[in-house]
Amino acid sequence: MAYKSDIEIAQEAKMLHIKEVAAKLGLSEEDIELYGDYKAKIKLETYQRLMEKEESAKLILTTAINPTPAGEGKSTTTVGLGQALNKIGKNTAIALREPSLGPCMGIKGGAAGGGYSQVVPMEDINLHFTGDIHAIGIAHNLLSATIDNHIKQGNDLNIDPTKIAFKRVVDMNDRALREVVVGLGGTANGQPRQDGYMITVASEVMAILCLAEGIMDLKERLGEIVVAYSYDGEKVRARDLKVAGAMAALLKDAIKPNLVQTLENTPAFIHGGPFANIAHGCNSIMATKLALKTSDYVVTEAGFGADLGAEKFFNIKCRFAGLAPDAVVVVATARALKLHGGVNKNNLDKEDLGALAAGLENLEKHIENVKKFGVPMVVAINEFPTDTEAELELIRERCEELGVEVALSQVWAKGGDGGIDLAEKVLDAIEKPSEFKLLYDVETSIEDKITKIATEVYGADKVNFTSQAKKDIAKLVKDGFDNMPICMAKTPASLSDDPSLKGRPRGFEVTVRKINVSAGAGFLVALTGAVMTMPGLPKRPSAENIDIDEAGKITGLF
Repeated sequence: MAYKSDIEIAQEAKMLHIKEVAAKLGLSEEDIELYGDYKAKIKLETYQRLMEKEESAKLILTTAINPTPAGEGKSTTTVGLGQALNKIGKNTAIALREPSLGPCMGIKGGAAGGGYSQVVPMEDINLHFTGDIHAIGIAHNLLSATIDNHIKQGNDLNIDPTKIAFKRVVDMNDRALREVVVGLGGTANGQPRQDGYMITVASEVMAILCLAEGIMDLKERLGEIVVAYSYDGEKVRARDLKVAGAMAALLKDAIKPNLVQTLENTPAFIHGGPFANIAHGCNSIMATKLALKTSDYVVTEAGFGADLGAEKFFNIKCRFAGLAPDAVVVVATARALKLHGGVNKNNLDKEDLGALAAGLENLEKHIENVKKFGVPMVVAINEFPTDTEAELELIRERCEELGVEVALSQVWAKGGDGGIDLAEKVLDAIEKPSEFKLLYDVETSIEDKITKIATEVYGADKVNFTSQAKKDIAKLVKDGFDNMPICMAKTPASLSDDPSLKGRPRGFEVTVRKINVSAGAGFLVALTGAVMTMPGLPKRPSAENIDIDEAGKITGLF
């Protein structure tokens, strides 16, 4: 059976003018800034006015098992669940991250959902959208340029060029830029030094934008960024270079949440896009809070599996924003679970109950993890056409044994209609008492916080700290940065820090090789394994499939 591609479905969508979508949220023309007919930003004064409302919606988090090449459909489920809730009469909004161009042109593809559960205009959202990520990149690189200029112009801050902690960024997967040398060509071009690039969505500026709650908060946080250390070992911040104001000025529009719609015209706030394996992997606090003040139910998501995205959503985003989720949806597929159970990715279309049973251990661990935070949950089985009834029944039985509600989600094929059962079970879960609690106290030591995450969430036996990590900890304590939440930089492909360990690894240890401070964002980044801040392109990038015709119609973007 032939299926339409995501972009074909999206291009056939009957979109409402964005003014009509805003009206569903009680917003008028005066509350929005139009970016064409189908995109808008919410004015800051509107945001500030709405924050004075006491009522707030129910918050639903969508997370998943560890991602695999087989696909899980977390964004698709988020969109489909939002549509389904609206279909059964619940005033619902969706809150998602903005896609990065790097993965769109690389191997992952877009991040606008799929099938009949997508946000639109899909091409715009996956490409330049409203320019937020470009603005973040320019603000970041202004600071980078200022660092080298300061050194060139006399170096009043005594910056040690070998201890600059702030790389440049570009929103593209480009492995050749991971390590570079800048300042070549003589004294007129500055002082030669080793540098590098990260992908823009790994920038601390991106994390700051997603955690800030207004222009002044944004400016204050930008000023706190630690960019380098002096020859005397003293930290140098962005505010010392006197460009925090200019950076905030470049972000004056980017900080405003974006409003679009789904294929079924459900309102969707799409704002901010920090990577979940480097940063905290959640859309902006402002967009989430705006959704909570303009609807009765909000469906949001956190990046990658629950070991990364959900853990950071709870311990970082909810901690900073004062949010308490009312329910969690854990997305799984039979295909991905079979891969976790040892099946080769080329044989996933065949029924294999033995492999599925083995792979279910991955789902079981994520269920255990969500229970640690005290939030009611529902498991969503994201159905694929090749799933057999025996496979689906095996997943249902295991969830029931664990005392967890499970629903078959057919939102990819049927849109909101395919998510009615899931929506009703989520509503039932919301009626149960949520006893939300954080995993750790920020006042405990850096080592203890990291160890608690690694042992309780990942299932590690212990954590090893390299000599560099130990030096970093000592420096962070000396500089007064030890009482911050931890943002673990870890492979999303495994519960461990080794991407080859599928399912539910046991008897493993996690190695922390380095710890950086994101002082403006307000957390510490603990790097494990071989996690990189600049991805590379695959042998055959997705960009090879993308084209445009003389009428401006884009093809190949999925």
